[in-house]
Amino acid sequence: MIYRRGTHETRREGPSAVFGTLPEGRDDGCFCAPLGSCRSGRLRLTGVAHGGVIRADPNVRGLYSASFPPPFPAVTVRGGAVDVRSSRTWTAGRTGVTLNATIPWDVEIRGGASRLFADLRDLRLGSFRLEGGARRVELTLPAPRGAVTVVVLGGASNLAIHRPAGVPARLCVEGGITHLRFDDRRIGAAGGRVDLQGGGYGRATDRYDIAVTGGANNLSVDEWQGRTGLGWSTPA
Repeated sequence: MIYRRGTHETRREGPSAVFGTLPEGRDDGCFCAPLGSCRSGRLRLTGVAHGGVIRADPNVRGLYSASFPPPFPAVTVRGGAVDVRSSRTWTAGRTGVTLNATIPWDVEIRGGASRLFADLRDLRLGSFRLEGGARRVELTLPAPRGAVTVVVLGGASNLAIHRPAGVPARLCVEGGITHLRFDDRRIGAAGGRVDLQGGGYGRATDRYDIAVTGGANNLSVDEWQGRTGLGWSTPA
């Protein structure tokens, strides 16, 4: 079941730290759902990850809270699975999704992403998958539990991935690369497959496996230490 913000269930949830409280009865593209007995969540965005923000917040009492510009997408919730679909790609407006950080989540994006800012530092992340290419995307990761995969399919341009300091990671890029930064290593250009490891990856249990296929231009994988933001996608 889907609840528009402003319903009785929404008021019990309390205002979102990101989107605030909206008047009852407005057809404003705001959605939420109760947490109920869900012990894990899955967010799937199809055709809507453009010019938006994804965050995690332990103070969200519901399963999630979201706001979308018109034309509004189709949103369905089954258990802990939140599925957002749109047949149109927005050229204006902002997508905003806040996930309940008290449960673990898998995040899947289909149809590509552009000017997307995903701050998942407070989340327990099971996996992150982006299909259809990434352009001007910034992803800030939490501390992993076990081996966590981050996959980008379809190429990447201006992609920044930040992980916590001291967390081991492996980066595999297929299809060639120009302008790569992996921690303190720099590669100006390379063809074929690039495979790099850092932070004692081979001995670690909690680590990130990052894969990019289809080539990449301006790819950065580094450690965040309290501050992120490269300027192209960070919200005002």
